[in-house]
Amino acid sequence: MSAANSLMSEDQFLCSICLDVFTDPVTTSCGHNFCKNCITEHWNINESCQCPMCKETFTTKPDLRVNTLFSEMVVQFRQSTQQEVSSSSSEQQVSKPGEVPCDVCTGTKLKALKSCLVCLVSYCETHLEPHLTVLGLKRHQLIDPVENLEGRMCMKHDKPLELFCKTDHTCVCMLCTVLDHKTHDVVPLREEYDEKRAELRKTEDVIQQVIQKRRLKIEELKQSVKLSKENADREIAEGVQVFTSLKESVERGLDELIKTIEEKQKTTEKQTEVFIKELEQEISELLKRSTEVEQLSRSEDHLHFLQSFSSLDVPTTKDWTELSVPPASYEGTVVRAVAQLEETLSKEMKKLIEAELKRVQQYAVDVTLDPDTAHPNLILSDDGKQVNHGDVRKTLPDNPERFSFCICVLGKQSFSSGRFYFDVQVKGKTEWDFGVARESISRKGKITLGPKNGYWTIWLRNGNEYGASDDLVVSLSLKSQPQKVGVFVDYEEGLVSFYDVDAAALIYSFTGCSFTEKLFPYFCPCPNDGGKNSAPLIISAVNQTELMDDV
Repeated sequence: MSAANSLMSEDQFLCSICLDVFTDPVTTSCGHNFCKNCITEHWNINESCQCPMCKETFTTKPDLRVNTLFSEMVVQFRQSTQQEVSSSSSEQQVSKPGEVPCDVCTGTKLKALKSCLVCLVSYCETHLEPHLTVLGLKRHQLIDPVENLEGRMCMKHDKPLELFCKTDHTCVCMLCTVLDHKTHDVVPLREEYDEKRAELRKTEDVIQQVIQKRRLKIEELKQSVKLSKENADREIAEGVQVFTSLKESVERGLDELIKTIEEKQKTTEKQTEVFIKELEQEISELLKRSTEVEQLSRSEDHLHFLQSFSSLDVPTTKDWTELSVPPASYEGTVVRAVAQLEETLSKEMKKLIEAELKRVQQYAVDVTLDPDTAHPNLILSDDGKQVNHGDVRKTLPDNPERFSFCICVLGKQSFSSGRFYFDVQVKGKTEWDFGVARESISRKGKITLGPKNGYWTIWLRNGNEYGASDDLVVSLSLKSQPQKVGVFVDYEEGLVSFYDVDAAALIYSFTGCSFTEKLFPYFCPCPNDGGKNSAPLIISAVNQTELMDDV
């Protein structure tokens, strides 16, 4: 700071009228200093001559005099300030495109540090100094630098927009509240700012909560993909193992088939070779005798001819007339080999289905029957686990959920995602239907089973006729009569599968289903048929302990 500035405070070099460093300072008779032009215009505008500082009133306009010592100090202060400004300007940043420039700087515009909402001017660090030191200017509201400060003025009344009309949701000036918004709910900008900022914080909290939920969902999806990948890898490994085993069985069966056929062929060839060898031996002997006969026939020695004739008769040979070597018979060889392969395949299939059944049983749910849906002829056990036909129609409320014609009942539990499994005991029954049904099925009048009508079921008729109610009725050929049937549903996969639990065999699967509603377990015990079908359908519990031991 300059020597002059070190003797007096900086405020004493500022004119209280223009709030800038004195220009041609003069002193009034009351001892206060002002810019000559400032005090002259002030008195010209006002009717009375009054000191702006101490409010002393003069009857006649005072004679303004120059305080030589003070004037020199002002000059020194200006010079010192200019040097500091020049030094500070070199350190401060020059305004770049897109940045708010200082409105006071002449020549090179420096970057504005603050904007004043009262002065409607943006200031660099140097020109901002009075707002930080002068008492009157300290009360001005400073904000981060912004352009177009005129936009903060009321276009109609040329006053600062310092109020907010909650009725019209707009910023207004003081005159607006008296004229255009007289009866409206008007609050200071600060109050509305605080309120809206509080709302913004709540919005931010909500946004952060949503973001957190989305992040959790992403992690959930990633985990799901990871589990899916693990399941896929496990299935591939099991598939490779099974198919490798089957391939080895096929190759082994083929080798054994070829070996059996080749051995038969070798046996035939060996037997034929023995016969051929014997025949060739006989031919050789016959050829030898033929030569002897021919030589004897050319002899003219009567004695020798007669003596040799008796020993040259036809040699004794086997009777080969009935001898034959038929081609080796291979009928049934391939069939038996394929049958053996089929047996091996059946064993592997049984192992696979046993493993699959144990996996789906992990999704076992507790299913109970819903009495509000039960046909009046049905009898439900107290625990909601058994149902059979009672032959007598009970008087029950005909609520919309109840089946009125077909003797059916739904489970209480519904499912609209994921996987679920339950067991149904059918021991002793000659007829039944069960599976799953969608929520919107018709409960009144005659119904037709099938996916198009919202039913995915299998059935038994006449004690041994099994079928599935698909888009077309599918007749099922089962190796054994199931005593307990497992029902598994994968909602997203669109799969409904039925298993013979005791035989560990797949009965039937509905695939490619499109589920868009809640699914309910569906049961129909069918009529008693004179007592032949009086046994109940029983929802049996799945042994979770056994499952855990097996998994």
